[in-house]
Amino acid sequence: MTLKDLWFDPSLCFIGNMWVSPDNGQALALQDPSTGQDIGEIACGTSADIDRAVAAAEAALSGEWGRMTAPERGRILARIGQLVQDHADALARMEALDVGKPLKQAKADVAALARYMEFYGGAADKIHGTTIPYLDGYTVYTLREPHGVTGHIIPWNYPMQIIGRSVGAALAMGNAAVLKPAEEACLTALAFADLARQAGLPDGALNVVPGLGKEAGAALASHPGVGHISFTGSVGVGKLIQTATAQNVLPVTLELGGKSPQLVFDDADVDAALPFLINAGIQNAGQTCSASSRILVQRGVYDQVRDKMATRYNDLQAGSAMSDLDLGPLISARQKDIVEGFLGQGASLERVATGQIAPDTPNGGHYIAPTLFAGVSPNHTLAQDEIFGPVQVIIPFEDEAQAIEIANGTKFGLVASVWSRDGARQMRLAKKLRSGQVFLNNYGAGGGVELPFGGTGLSGHGREKGFEALYGFSMLKTVAAFHG
Repeated sequence: MTLKDLWFDPSLCFIGNMWVSPDNGQALALQDPSTGQDIGEIACGTSADIDRAVAAAEAALSGEWGRMTAPERGRILARIGQLVQDHADALARMEALDVGKPLKQAKADVAALARYMEFYGGAADKIHGTTIPYLDGYTVYTLREPHGVTGHIIPWNYPMQIIGRSVGAALAMGNAAVLKPAEEACLTALAFADLARQAGLPDGALNVVPGLGKEAGAALASHPGVGHISFTGSVGVGKLIQTATAQNVLPVTLELGGKSPQLVFDDADVDAALPFLINAGIQNAGQTCSASSRILVQRGVYDQVRDKMATRYNDLQAGSAMSDLDLGPLISARQKDIVEGFLGQGASLERVATGQIAPDTPNGGHYIAPTLFAGVSPNHTLAQDEIFGPVQVIIPFEDEAQAIEIANGTKFGLVASVWSRDGARQMRLAKKLRSGQVFLNNYGAGGGVELPFGGTGLSGHGREKGFEALYGFSMLKTVAAFHG
C-alpha cells in the first residue's frame, strides 16, 4: 500500500464531517518505520484547528447528535463496526505501513476495533440509573449523562484499538469527541472518522485533528470547552496532561506505562505458559504499555524456563511490516536509540538469547533484534524502567512472598500474570499483586474488549474497556423529588 491508495487526503483535518485544511496550511512528514523513508505528509493541526473542532462538537451536542436516543446511537456504532470489517484489508495495510507492525497484528487490531464498535453499540442503551430509598415523601433516582465534549489524545502503537475503547465508549454515552492522534501514526484515525461519516454519524460528533502534541495536544488538554480528557501515552506526557486539565478541573483518564510481570511457579505448566511469556513481550516489537517485560521464575523451574525461552528467542525474526514476521521495526529512529541505550545498560548482564533481523530487511528501517536477559536483579534499570522495545528479563525468586515483593517492586501497576496449578495461591496473589489486571494461567485474555483496563501508580488511573469505560465517560446526577 502507498498513500495513493487511500480514499482520503491525510494532509487534511476532519472537522464537522468535512475534510478541511489545517489553519496554518502546514503538514508533517509521514515516515514508514520499515524503511525509514518519508512516504507523504499529514496535516499539522494547530490550536486554531482544535478550537474549530471543539466548536463543531459543541454544535453536534446542540443539534442532531445531542437529540439522538441511546438506541439510535447504538445502531450507528454498530454500522461503523460493520464498515470497519468491510474495509478490514485496507485498514490493516494502513496500520502496518504507518506503525510498522506485522500485517497479522494489524489485522488483529482491525478485528478489535470492529468488536469495540459492536460492544459499545450494544451497550449504548443499557446504562441505567438507580432509585434510592430515602425519606418519607421523597422519590430519589440517579441519571447517567454525557460530559459533553470529550478530548482523546492517543499514541502511535495501537491507534485502532485505542480509538475503539476510548472514542467508542464516549460516543456510546452521547458525548461528542475531538481526537488528536499521535503525529507518528494518523492514517487509521482519519480513515475511521470517514467510515463513521459514511455510517451516518452526525456532523461534529467526531472530529480528528492531527498535529504535534506540544501544540494541538496541549490545546486540547487545556481547552475550556472540553469536559473530559482521555490520554494514553508516556508517564511524562501524562503528567503534563493532568496538569493542564487541572486548570479547568476536568476529569481525566490516564493509561500510561507499565513494567508488567509474569510469575512462574514450580508447579506451573511451563509449556502452556511459554507462548504467553514470549509473545506478551515481543508483540508490536515490545511497544505495548501492557508488555510483559519481567518474567519472574521460581528456582525449581528457573533453568527450564530460561532454556526454553532462549530456544524460542533464537528463532524469532524481525522484519518489515509486510513481511509479516514475528515482529516489525520500532516506530522511529528516536525510539530505536532509546532501546539501544537500555541494551547498553545491560552489557554486564547475562544475555542468554538474541533473535534475528531478517536478511532482506530494508537498511533504513528501525529494527532491534529481540533480546532476552537472565539472572537479572530486581533493582536493575532493565527490571525497573519501561523500555518500550523487544527486551525481556528473567528474574529468579525463592518463594511466594519474594515473588510478590519483586512483582510489586516497581512504580508501575498495569498487568500481572500468575502461572500455577495451586488454586489457593492463585487467589492469594490475585489480591496481593498491585495491578489493574491480574491473569491466572493466561495473559491478556485475548484482548478482552469487555474487561476493565487501567493501572495503579505510574500506570495511571481511570478504567477503559467494558462497562466501566461508559461510567467514566458519563456524569452521575442525583434527582430528589419531594411529593409529600
